Amino acid sequence: MPKRGKVLSTVIERSNEISGTFPEGEAAHLGLGRQMGLIGRTIFGSPVGKTLVLLVAAIILVVATTAYGQIRLNGWNKPFYDALSRRDLRDFLFQLGVFFLIAGFLLVFNVAQRWLVETLELKLREGLVLSLLRDWMLPRRAFWLANAGSMGVNPDQRIHEDARKLCELSADLGIGLLQASILFLTFAGILWGLSNDFIFHVGDRDYTIPGFMVWAAIAYATAGSLLSYWVGRSLIGRNARRYAREADLRFSLVRVNEHVDDISLAEGEADERRRIELHLGNVLAATRRIVMGHANLTWVTAGFGWVTIVAPILVAAPLYFNGKVSFGGLMMAAGAFSQAQSSLRWFIDNFSAIADWRATLLRVANFRYALISTHEPRGYESRIAYTEGDPGAIVIDDLMIVSAANADMLKETNAVVKSGERVLILGAPGTGKTQLFRALAGLWPWGAGHITRPTGEQIFYLPRGTPYMPRGTLREVLAYPLKAESFGDGAFKRALYRLGLERLAPLLDTTHRWDRELSLDEQLCLAIARILLQSPPWVLIDGTFGSLDDDVLELVIDVFSNELRHTGVIHIGGPAQAHPLFTRVLHLIKAPRGEKSARPAAAPGNPE
Repeated sequence: MPKRGKVLSTVIERSNEISGTFPEGEAAHLGLGRQMGLIGRTIFGSPVGKTLVLLVAAIILVVATTAYGQIRLNGWNKPFYDALSRRDLRDFLFQLGVFFLIAGFLLVFNVAQRWLVETLELKLREGLVLSLLRDWMLPRRAFWLANAGSMGVNPDQRIHEDARKLCELSADLGIGLLQASILFLTFAGILWGLSNDFIFHVGDRDYTIPGFMVWAAIAYATAGSLLSYWVGRSLIGRNARRYAREADLRFSLVRVNEHVDDISLAEGEADERRRIELHLGNVLAATRRIVMGHANLTWVTAGFGWVTIVAPILVAAPLYFNGKVSFGGLMMAAGAFSQAQSSLRWFIDNFSAIADWRATLLRVANFRYALISTHEPRGYESRIAYTEGDPGAIVIDDLMIVSAANADMLKETNAVVKSGERVLILGAPGTGKTQLFRALAGLWPWGAGHITRPTGEQIFYLPRGTPYMPRGTLREVLAYPLKAESFGDGAFKRALYRLGLERLAPLLDTTHRWDRELSLDEQLCLAIARILLQSPPWVLIDGTFGSLDDDVLELVIDVFSNELRHTGVIHIGGPAQAHPLFTRVLHLIKAPRGEKSARPAAAPGNPE
């Protein structure tokens, strides 16, 4: 024991570092460029990546063509308003015809752009969600993430709502920025040509400012953009906090719906309402902060919007009064200035949406970073080693498990469980039996020792509590996680009849919430029926036998003694669960008191 105790002491001391081993801290400080690159690689590396490239190319072509049409429409202003000033009815009607021709051309491309943008949003969401779902559902990944701190909280919100919002905002803002950039470059050329040789007369001196209308548009939009950023930058953090609070509220509502039976029996409706109202209050408080931020930002955006009505005329007026342009030329210059400065005002007009996009990007990018980084804990030198060995045996050497609540060890330093053997692991009072179950399953590597699992042999895991039943038909529940087509119809019925569930045989192709339709004993029997159907070579059970009534337990023991007699069983439980089925007993004990005092104050995950 001295050598083993020294190893345990080292394990416990090193576990103090676990709280910093997950990527939450790094993810929270990702810069904007890294976040955008991370999400971009995720989306364009998905199966829809090539389709997205084609859509983006088509959108660029449509936007450029639309910009050309708008240039032609701006040039139409001069002959049209000149015809008005001359009272030339014939030319006026001709220019009206030109207008409808250009407008029809632009309408077709506006519709095409809208369709392409919404299709792009759809494909962006498909690529992002499929990639996030693929990584989240990698073996053991969801479990690691759930124990990785705040990054593992409400992953459904990030995959569903945050991903949808990010894709929609990214497409709308991205196309808007592209369109604004192209329009500014095209209309800046027109403005430069109109005001290239303009001379200001101040007293007895003349001042030449080449392209002064371009510089006026840039100065006007820059002032508004800087003011918008200064007033509205707090919206990014406020939106992020609101989304977090919304996720908490949604989770609390779903949790109540999932446990409505227990709540009703305990008459806990008032307490649950109080909890939900607390989450609702947090959401409303976060939303009120956003409302105030939007109100403050509106002073800037609306103020610049009103000034913009007259700003183009004011800037172009010197050209008109100096005789540089006709009335039609004035309207053309004013229209070009309006287009150029509205392109530059894209930041002002969209700052609220940009703040929303930035907050959503932060949540999704951090989640994505956590998914690709949370392979296993880093910075932890001593941990349980897992290897694949010869078929027919599970070997456990010098096993120790450390958690926030326990520091335990398997008393037997070398345990070899042979195929078909039935072993009971007795846990002393206060030991972490569930953590031992997780350690044997490969979910909990914090500790020391060596576990060798048989190569190519399935191990069926039955955790403590209510068995998991996926949404689907009863046939799919029994076959999970395999395909229902892997088994014949007779096999399903035999498994149900053998476990006393014959009443469910006619319902094999019926979809229900089986976790609500069946009692706990029936659910546990259904889990055993699943084992009987699949006949795995190994079964690892966490305390299930202690949850069964005596008559149901006898039925389950009989199944393991006959149909599943070749299946190796490791059952973790207390002394009350000892049964003649088990041919050998191992012991889970607490670590020596002197060494356990060094146990960390906090470790990942929840204690048993």
